[in-house]
Amino acid sequence: MSTFRKHFVTTALIGALGAGLGLSALAAEKELLVGVNDALTGPGAVYGLPQSNAVQMAAEDINAHGGIKAGSDSYKIKVISNDDKANPTEATNSVRKLIDRDGVKYLLGFCCSGSTSAVASFIEKENVVMLVGNAAERAITAKGTPNLFRTRPPADFTGAAAGTFVAKRGARNIAVIGSLDVSFYTQYLDAFERELVKAGGKIVAKETFGLKDRDMTPQLTKVRALNPDALLVLGYVEPAAFVYRQATELGMKLPRYGFTSGSEEQFLKVATSEQMEGVWDLRPTELTIEALDANAKTYVANYTKKFGAAPSPSSPYAYDQMYVLKNAIESAGGADDVKKVLTAIRKLGVPKEAVMKYLPTAGTMFDVNGQAYTSNGAFQWQKGKWVYVSDLPSDTKTYSDYLFSLRGK
Repeated sequence: MSTFRKHFVTTALIGALGAGLGLSALAAEKELLVGVNDALTGPGAVYGLPQSNAVQMAAEDINAHGGIKAGSDSYKIKVISNDDKANPTEATNSVRKLIDRDGVKYLLGFCCSGSTSAVASFIEKENVVMLVGNAAERAITAKGTPNLFRTRPPADFTGAAAGTFVAKRGARNIAVIGSLDVSFYTQYLDAFERELVKAGGKIVAKETFGLKDRDMTPQLTKVRALNPDALLVLGYVEPAAFVYRQATELGMKLPRYGFTSGSEEQFLKVATSEQMEGVWDLRPTELTIEALDANAKTYVANYTKKFGAAPSPSSPYAYDQMYVLKNAIESAGGADDVKKVLTAIRKLGVPKEAVMKYLPTAGTMFDVNGQAYTSNGAFQWQKGKWVYVSDLPSDTKTYSDYLFSLRGK
């Protein structure tokens, strides 16, 4: 064989091997660490554990379909979940560990406002992305922290719509029982009361319960003596369920409204279906099959099969975070440059994989504050389950402008 022919054959073989093997080597597979910080134990776990499960499920699904393909790289996701017990100190320590020891650049979860606010106070100084889920405190996005985004709307965005809804149903004298020492509940109440007063109504009582309180009869007895038109309950699932149950046991036959979220299964651990009958929950639409598309049905089926229980209504906030991150990394061409990923998130539309019903602001999922908005809904407990009755009218632009105006205050 001539020297020329040998060279030609060798070159051809190398080219063939390159086509068969080299190109796959060029598309390097990397590991993408995602840190979940959430309440996995304690009272906040009714929100935090389902969120953590949702992130894990989304990561496994993405990995099963080849991972995140960005530029010449392919990323398989590894999730590290930490329990912050809904405690600000625990949350700070947890996130510091994820960043400093584990090398995490992408933080998801965050169900509870107190613990989330503690992390939000320092996260701007870090080269990371923080995606907040169920935590509803307004201040979390009011500062416009450039590397923080939230998938759930703030509590007062929903409270204003709820106040209008209750007033239109004819209630004028409303008694309130709730976690009134928790700021996002008071923000919801302030917005609710503002709209109620516009319609000629008023709040006649404000009674407080603690997160661990179970006997609500003292508060309910005071309220009953005022003969209100309706009761508004603001708080986590378990104490709210005790209010609904004990109001029935005390013979209080009046409309009951709430801002609680929570699944049927969670409420039925405390109250019977008969005691819950007729209760309203005025909250973001969240995981309501009737109001959502096919993604929601698939999510419920997959979650229930994997974890042996139905997902909580707020858990998709965290599931959608994972797809926000996936789409942003793909758009940025990789995960190594956090600043490029942040820019991609700001320009991102609603991912096609999203479960929740988002209301885009100026064509993007997140507004200038890093805040996303879902539709708000009126739900009623009917014969053992929450039934979606209607949307609550919600003005995203006006609220977005208001949130922006709070910067520096």
